[in-house]
Amino acid sequence: MRPEFSCILFDLDGTIVDSAPGITATLAFTFEQLGLPIPSPAELVAYVGPPILDSFRDLAGFTPEQSQQALEIYRPEYLRHGAFNATVYPGVEDVLKAIHASDVPLGLATSKPETPAKLILEHYDLVKYFDVITGASDDEVRSAKADVVEEALRRLVSIGADVTRTVMVGDRSHDVHGAAAHDVPTIFVRWGYGSPAEEVGSIAVVDSAEQLLPLLLS
Repeated sequence: MRPEFSCILFDLDGTIVDSAPGITATLAFTFEQLGLPIPSPAELVAYVGPPILDSFRDLAGFTPEQSQQALEIYRPEYLRHGAFNATVYPGVEDVLKAIHASDVPLGLATSKPETPAKLILEHYDLVKYFDVITGASDDEVRSAKADVVEEALRRLVSIGADVTRTVMVGDRSHDVHGAAAHDVPTIFVRWGYGSPAEEVGSIAVVDSAEQLLPLLLS
């Protein structure tokens, strides 16, 4: 297949893996430890995708101090129990494998901190397909999607990749907007956690991995 793009970036949660079970269970544990009512399952799913500190602020209404306290409960519990409570979406590994075989540089650009992101890719034997793996910094200083995309592009350039025709693949509006901040278009996948309204601004929308591959490599 002929490469349609010079580099490809993938989101992780909701795009490569259905990580909601592990994340929502860890969130429920966190709220319980804080002595707070546990949000409904539907409310907890809304936390999946954006930076966790943003979700604590925007969805739970926590102050910066409360968010930090919640993070200190959430992070170790997620690494112990939640990170591997996930499944790879059907057909996605085939897409990653095909990209790798095409020699188009492939990068991960996720709002999840890099440590659990790498652990998840290693656990599901997917790390071998990626040229660079970029996530939020473990201290959450770099967590906004635009900052993650910027760092992913920098790392791709450092290995000699041509980033002039890079595309993002993601499932939430913050993927679309974060990539657009660097003039990177997004292909929106509907099997993740985003709503139809979040598709606005993407260059294409797909319902399955089989639909995605021809858009990336034609």
